[in-house]
Amino acid sequence: MLGEMGGRASGLSRLIEERRRWREQGRRVVLANGCFDLLHRGHVALLEAARLEGDILIVALNSDASVGRLKGPGRPHIPQDERAEVLLALEPVDRVVVYDEPTPLETIRALLPDILVKGKDWAADQVVGREEVEAAGGRVVRVALQPGLSTSALVERIRRPW
Repeated sequence: MLGEMGGRASGLSRLIEERRRWREQGRRVVLANGCFDLLHRGHVALLEAARLEGDILIVALNSDASVGRLKGPGRPHIPQDERAEVLLALEPVDRVVVYDEPTPLETIRALLPDILVKGKDWAADQVVGREEVEAAGGRVVRVALQPGLSTSALVERIRRPW
């Protein structure tokens, strides 16, 4: 579970301290966020693109309660500890932090990444945390999505009879 992953799945306070050290070392920190429920090729492509933007990739992961509020009953399909574990198994991901709020704004404010990455399905002016990151001298990178790939589409495909 989260506590058994060598500290790579971190609480926010620990990650803030790590962020301070990375800043002192001149390392560029990238943050991507999302539910990452039923991880698919589109998620992996986004995380690979995000990692290319800097030295450390942090994934801010919606908690189970947060996913349920956003996506509705029956979600998430995969519990947060398992989602975090799968994300940490991916080469591009350095750290995962789980947040319970409706958006990752407080996590973004606390960490102030150098680069904030979102999919291009988000309009630039709608990216949560954009103003805070840019005010601190960082930038927002919007990554092209893989057409037709989403958790909802994947669930629908699984449910379809052959």
